[in-house]
Amino acid sequence: MHIAFLNIQGNFDPQDRYWTAHPDFGGQLVYVKEVALALCRMGHDVDIVTRRIRDPEWPGFEADIDVYPNEPKVRIVRLPCGGDRFLRKQELWPYIGPEWVPNLIDFYRREGRQPAAVTSHYGDSGLAAAIWQQQGGPRYTFTGHSLGAQKLERLLIYNHADIENLDREFYFARRITAERIAMNHAAYVITSTRQERLEQYGHLAYERAIRNGDTDRFAVIPPGVNLDIFNAGVREPDENNIANRIEQTLARDIPEERRGLPLVVCSSRLEPKKNHVGLVLAFARSAELQAAANLLFVVRGLDDIRQTTGLREDEQRIMDKVVAACEAAKLWGKVAGCSLDGQTELAAAYRHLAKRRSVFALPALYEPFGLAPLEAIAAGLPACVTRCGGPSESLYDEKTDTAYGVLVDPVDACAIAAGLLKLVGPDNDWESYRDAGRRRVLEKYTWEATARSYLRVLEAMVKHPVKRSGMIPIPEYFLHPDPQRDISIDLLGAFVHS
Repeated sequence: MHIAFLNIQGNFDPQDRYWTAHPDFGGQLVYVKEVALALCRMGHDVDIVTRRIRDPEWPGFEADIDVYPNEPKVRIVRLPCGGDRFLRKQELWPYIGPEWVPNLIDFYRREGRQPAAVTSHYGDSGLAAAIWQQQGGPRYTFTGHSLGAQKLERLLIYNHADIENLDREFYFARRITAERIAMNHAAYVITSTRQERLEQYGHLAYERAIRNGDTDRFAVIPPGVNLDIFNAGVREPDENNIANRIEQTLARDIPEERRGLPLVVCSSRLEPKKNHVGLVLAFARSAELQAAANLLFVVRGLDDIRQTTGLREDEQRIMDKVVAACEAAKLWGKVAGCSLDGQTELAAAYRHLAKRRSVFALPALYEPFGLAPLEAIAAGLPACVTRCGGPSESLYDEKTDTAYGVLVDPVDACAIAAGLLKLVGPDNDWESYRDAGRRRVLEKYTWEATARSYLRVLEAMVKHPVKRSGMIPIPEYFLHPDPQRDISIDLLGAFVHS
């Protein structure tokens, strides 16, 4: 089968550059690339269709066609969209309908074929798939990853900002409208968990775009872990160098009498929802936890967490709060920080830290799926993770009442501390959680399993097309943008819970 993955904001390249260098990148690039590669290894032809960039500050995305080494059945297809320079994903909306989709149609017309099936990722690419389908293109699936309504609500609650200012920065009116179109026109909507299907797509903002009778249009397909990288049994050529770097960091930040203690490892992106400060407060409020472990922050580009210059402004605000919390609780000597570059170094660090009986911590306020804990678990670290979102399914089986990680309330510092003590305290269950978690990942959360599930959905979509009625019209704004016909911010008032 010829399959196209639409990901306009993807910025894919064979070297996987910048994956942690910008908020628009991150986990969704890993997701699309790994599923595409797994499908190609099953014999399918796959195109990852994204945006072409010719910007000296972001080199590597100039070629119209690119390929991954030794993967000839996967192409990276880059199409012009909004000029040559790098643009934030929020700035792409005016160019999707009038430019990127026509370029997409023209590309396949020149090839003399079009894909048998399309899978679209995020609201912008879902919108593009809907427009293409309306103009004679293939049927498509929509994977939202995360939806705008929940992000808007979190920002309203935790940042105390107003809707108008948030819309000027993030274009929520456009995003939520595009998501409604994408999920409404899609043959199937793919979610990572059952909870995502109920909570994200059940939001008031998506009422009538997703109907009560649409249950059969949903497919729950969890993402997977790259076991070539995150694997307790793998050894990289520079494994010892990473281990030495960790030990040098500890020698700098931790006094000798505490260096033998396990580490509570936080390696999340610097975003408010990841709750770095909440982790510090949990550590600060528990003398028992401080006696049992040290705290390690892994932040790319920041070798010393007390020296926050060089970070983006939003990242620096978070780290300044972390530093202030550490100073207020007099935690220096119990907290360390280091920089690791990329997944390979991170996985090597996890393997080394597992020898110290360390644990991975992610007390995020909400985590749509939570691939990072599964990666750490596969590399040998048991995990203490938020109970809000996907980890409540991936790390707990309600049928058997079996836990594969420690789930905690992310807004309760005492609960976070108690959860961590289950893994590093005097009477800990470190080995049992490590072993059970790793079995869980190997059985359920691999990219091969993800790709097989995608293939079943795509084959059903192609073989048994279902005619649907009552689809939401695509607003003229997305086809022919005009400032006088912009999508009204007033729409958000009806989309957000009071």
